[in-house]
Amino acid sequence: MRVGVPKEIKNNEFRVGLVPDSVKELTDRGHSVLVETGAGAGIGSTDEEYKAAGAEIAPDAASVFAGCEMIVKVKEPQEVEWKQLRSDQLLFTYLHLAPDPAQTIGLMESGCTAIAYETVTDNNGGLPLLAPMSEVAGRLAVTEGAFYLKKTAGGRGVLLSGVPGVEAANVVIIGGGVVGTNSAKLAVGMGARVTILDRSVPRLRYLDDVFDGRLITRYSTGQAIEESLATADLVIGAVLVPGAAAPRLIRREHLGMMRKGSVLVDVAIDQGGCFETSKATTHEDPIYDVDGVVHYCVANMPGSVPRTSSHALNNVTLPFTLALAQHGEKALDMDKHLMNGLNVKGGRIVHPAVIEALGENPSL
Repeated sequence: MRVGVPKEIKNNEFRVGLVPDSVKELTDRGHSVLVETGAGAGIGSTDEEYKAAGAEIAPDAASVFAGCEMIVKVKEPQEVEWKQLRSDQLLFTYLHLAPDPAQTIGLMESGCTAIAYETVTDNNGGLPLLAPMSEVAGRLAVTEGAFYLKKTAGGRGVLLSGVPGVEAANVVIIGGGVVGTNSAKLAVGMGARVTILDRSVPRLRYLDDVFDGRLITRYSTGQAIEESLATADLVIGAVLVPGAAAPRLIRREHLGMMRKGSVLVDVAIDQGGCFETSKATTHEDPIYDVDGVVHYCVANMPGSVPRTSSHALNNVTLPFTLALAQHGEKALDMDKHLMNGLNVKGGRIVHPAVIEALGENPSL
C-alpha cells in the first residue's frame, strides 16, 4: 500500500503521523510511504531521516492526498484537508467527531473510510490509542494549570506546592481515568493537596491504594463537585465517554462558588468540554476569563511536546497502521478492536456514539 503523511496544519500542532522508525517498519514490509516535506520538523526529524527510512518526500500536501491510498495523521483533518479525501482512501487519525458536525459532514461527503484513534479498543475495555496522549495531557494539565495560577499569568498568585509555613494549592480532578491518574501523579509529586472524583468505586479504591492515602478520593456527585469547587485553586476536567460528547459537569453558576483567579483546565475539550463555559482555545491564545475564573481549553495539548507525543503515539498506532497497510479495509473485519475505530464509511456515520451525538444526518 502507498501510505501518506501530510504535515499537520492545526494551530501550533507540531506532531507527525509517522516518525522515521515507523516509516522504516512499513517500507521494510514492502509498502511505500510519501511524506510531505518538513512534516517531521516539529519533532526534529529531517527529510533526510525520512529518506533514510525509505520514504519519498512530497513537495506539498496536495501530492500526498492525491497519491496515497491511506493517510496517517495526528489531528482531525481541517477543511482544506477533508476536501482532498476520496472514496477510495483510508484515513487513520484522531477525529473527535461528536462535537464537530462540520468535519463529520466533510468526511461523509468525501466518501472516505475514516478510522479514529480515540475509539479503537482493547481486550480490557480500554482505549489504547488514546491512552498515551491522555498520559501526556494529564501531566500537562498540572504544569499549565500551575503556570496560570501565577498572578503574572492571570491567576490568583498561588504556588502549587506551597512552601514551609504556607499551605499548598488545592487541586481538584474530575475523572479518575488515564488523564486524571496522570494529573494526580504530577500534582501529588509537586506537593499539592489533591482531591479526585469519580463515579466508579472500584476505581476510587484503586487510586486510594496506588497513592497510599496521599490524595482524597470522593464519589462524584453534584454536591461533592460543588463542595470541592469552593476551596479549589486548580480544577482539571478529565472525564471521557468514548466517541461521545463530554458531559457538562460544571455549569456557569458554579463559577460563582469558586475563588477569583482559580484555574479550570478542560482536558475533555476535544470532545466538546466538560465545563459549560468551555470553548476551544489554541497554544497561541490559550486562556480566557469567565466570572473571574481562568479557563485553559487548548484542544491539542500534547502538540506542545511533539517529540514525546509523536513517539508515544506511534508506539501504539504502528501495529494497526501495519495491519491496515497490509490488508486494507479487510483489517477491520480481522480485528474487532480496530473495527471499533471505524467512524465514517461510504458517506455514512457508523459509530454508535457519534450517531447518538450528531444523528445519522448531521447539520451545521
